[in-house]
Amino acid sequence: MLLGSAISGGLIEHVVQPGEFLGLIGARYGVSWRLLAQANQIQASDRLSPGWMVAVDSRHIVPPPLVDGILINLPQRMLFYFVGGALRAAYPVALGRPSWRTPTEAFNVVNLQQDKTWYVPRSIQEEMRREGKPVLTEVPPGPQNPLGRHWIGLSLPAIGIHGTIAPSSVYSFRSHGCIRLHPDDVADLFAQVRIGTTGEIIYYPLLLAQLPDGRVFAEIHPDIYRRGVQAEAAFARLISERGLTYAVDPVKLAAAIRARDGIARDVTMGSTQ
Repeated sequence: MLLGSAISGGLIEHVVQPGEFLGLIGARYGVSWRLLAQANQIQASDRLSPGWMVAVDSRHIVPPPLVDGILINLPQRMLFYFVGGALRAAYPVALGRPSWRTPTEAFNVVNLQQDKTWYVPRSIQEEMRREGKPVLTEVPPGPQNPLGRHWIGLSLPAIGIHGTIAPSSVYSFRSHGCIRLHPDDVADLFAQVRIGTTGEIIYYPLLLAQLPDGRVFAEIHPDIYRRGVQAEAAFARLISERGLTYAVDPVKLAAAIRARDGIARDVTMGSTQ
């Protein structure tokens, strides 16, 4: 598991726009729609009216930073971009489904393209054939291209960071291994990175952070790729090693582990949050 010292995101009130629904709002901020529904006492079937206020808790623990570059933590479904050891941006992402996993490796950015034609890999063509869909070999730029408008090619075989024509699919495990961002987020990242920008993809479902003010946060995600993570033992070991036994409320930590809701939760002893 990872020990961080910073939190991204925050507690906000989102104003519902025409056509928005819980899944789309959650994908934009990196929060599950179920958690949004629970926090706002909204039923999944409720139609959101424009102007409604939806409370969103989008706090995530920032992993130990790279000096420069892109860090993607798969279970978090978050991409963190660092410059000079400082967090420059944090974005929710969609990643490879359990049957088509995004690899955990270091990488470099090898190309940057706008309005890229999607040359459909043979493996995905075979999937189309098995599912009885029209088999495509390439998709030109435009509103039907699943890559969106921005492509950040990586040194990993057949893996890139790109946009999407389905924004509600972000913050999920639905891709064929690529890293998918909201169109606005990938445009922002595209403008900042360069050929040669380095990065790493990691797999840590469990995160703990001690902030400069002494507060301690825990963030727990499901072990989506089934790597055999034991949350209770891992937290107990790290808390003991870091001398945080008297700083962490065991009841709050146990509740966070049970919930596994993917949001950074304050587990500080004596905290009222």
